[in-house]
Amino acid sequence: MTAKLISGKEIAAQIREEIKQEVLQLKAKYNLVPGLATVLLGANPGSLSYISGKEKTAKELGFYSARIDLPEATSQKELLAIIGKLNKDPQIHGILVQEPRPEHINAGEVNSAIDPKKDVDVFHPVNVGRLMLGNADFLPCTPAAIQQMLLRSGVQIDGAEVVMVGRSNIVGKPMANLLLQNNTSANATVTICHTHTRDVAFHTRRADILIVAAGKLKYITADMIKEGAVVIDVGENQIGTSKSGKRILRGDVDFENVKEKASMITPVPGGVGPMTITMLMLNTLKAAKIAAELTE
Repeated sequence: MTAKLISGKEIAAQIREEIKQEVLQLKAKYNLVPGLATVLLGANPGSLSYISGKEKTAKELGFYSARIDLPEATSQKELLAIIGKLNKDPQIHGILVQEPRPEHINAGEVNSAIDPKKDVDVFHPVNVGRLMLGNADFLPCTPAAIQQMLLRSGVQIDGAEVVMVGRSNIVGKPMANLLLQNNTSANATVTICHTHTRDVAFHTRRADILIVAAGKLKYITADMIKEGAVVIDVGENQIGTSKSGKRILRGDVDFENVKEKASMITPVPGGVGPMTITMLMLNTLKAAKIAAELTE
């Protein structure tokens, strides 16, 4: 058996077209244009690539896009002042401060300073809490991306054994929360593995759906999954650069061997990555509708 590829590029294209059509309707009917502000501190090459991709996507979808590039030495006070202005700007519905951030920046304070109604990255404690309670306005981008990839690929989440490898605040914890919610797009039984898990393979072999965000190249091997499992690889490990200077990425899963045992699998690149930016845009669209009181 060779696994069916779950293409993040293809699913992202579907959702982006849906967003684009809704933006056109909002403009025509309400003169409403979703606005996304991205803030970048410093000139990290990876961050520059990500922020450029977000800016480009926003414009392609018909959003208003405001990009703010700041020196790496920008102080906490200066950054908070900029966030304060964006919070009050009626043209801006979503605010994103790109990670990684310089060491002198207090991430918790920055996340808490963003208006929860403009927190499209879903890092504000209020929004994190609402996710756990099951009444979130916005879903965290990477977990929401994975959920959509599963649902749109016809994967049965309800009742499934899901094993999440990794417990980060960006992927692991919110992913577990999202999939154990009491609704038809979730209802999974979720196990989280982390660096102190004694026997990771014992758990991963039970998984109907295995989601991996370990940050280790080829960490999951074929002997660690059960026959017919659905495997979602969130890893992005740089193994070199192309002649044009583009980063060469590989995942946390031993793709070539695991795909012969899994029923479905995501590639790296071209899997979760394109979907994450798409869910950011979906959150920004929803934030604009909430601000205009156009949601139920």
